[in-house]
Amino acid sequence: VNTDQIANFYVRNSAGESVPLSTLVTIKDIEDTEFVFHMNNYNAARINITPAPGYSTAQAMEAVEDCFQKNMDATKYAIDYIDMSFQEKKVQDGLGLGSIFALSGVFAFLIMAALYEKWTLPLAIFLSVPVAVLGAFLGLWAFGIELNLYAQIGLVMLVGLAAKNAILIVEYAVLQMERGLPLIEAAVTAARLRLRPILMTSFAFILGCVPLLTAEGAGALARNAIGVVVVIGMSIATGVGVFFVPCSFVAIMKLFRSKVQKPQRGADPDETFAYAKLEEDV
Repeated sequence: VNTDQIANFYVRNSAGESVPLSTLVTIKDIEDTEFVFHMNNYNAARINITPAPGYSTAQAMEAVEDCFQKNMDATKYAIDYIDMSFQEKKVQDGLGLGSIFALSGVFAFLIMAALYEKWTLPLAIFLSVPVAVLGAFLGLWAFGIELNLYAQIGLVMLVGLAAKNAILIVEYAVLQMERGLPLIEAAVTAARLRLRPILMTSFAFILGCVPLLTAEGAGALARNAIGVVVVIGMSIATGVGVFFVPCSFVAIMKLFRSKVQKPQRGADPDETFAYAKLEEDV
């Protein structure tokens, strides 16, 4: 509907007669914005920015802020973010990646120390994590991907999976020492008997993340970042961990001269045998 058609609309005047709208009002075109955005009750202009190929969103945000500071009056104008950019900026202004991983490691270490009632066993488990993280960074470097938010999510999953493999070996080695086996023999036995479940769970997760690694199309870079971290990092952690974890377990136990308390005498031999048989079957 244009202004000429609006002028021909009929309305009733004070006498109840129908008259054209043009006899009562003057209609003219006024050019203005179609929508007015507001931010914190202030008029705002919304700008959608897509980073150029090879640049991250964090670099694009830094460029926008630098351009704003150089060209706009900070006493009259301000800049802020919404949606995903707001969440990303909030994470950047909060605790850094190193601080978050450090605190996570400390809490996980304390939980495992309370579980095993020892300070040395969690240390043997955590020594496998740097191997997995190193593999993840090598994968990011090889594929030319930055350590973005999606890669950080993949790192969290990778650390948990790498620690899981180490727990399987260390916990079973402790069980073998409780049965009377020497330290080195217990570590070798644990690595040999736990090799199959470690390979099964690790490769099941690795193969499940291969579609993320090979993804193409819209949003593929986000999936590629998670896939590279998990697939490459977990592959290296699995290949190296089955040899490294038993060695680190033996080294830590000898370094701190830790001992595993054997079961008390007088325990039911049938119950002990059944428990040992169940563990071997598993």
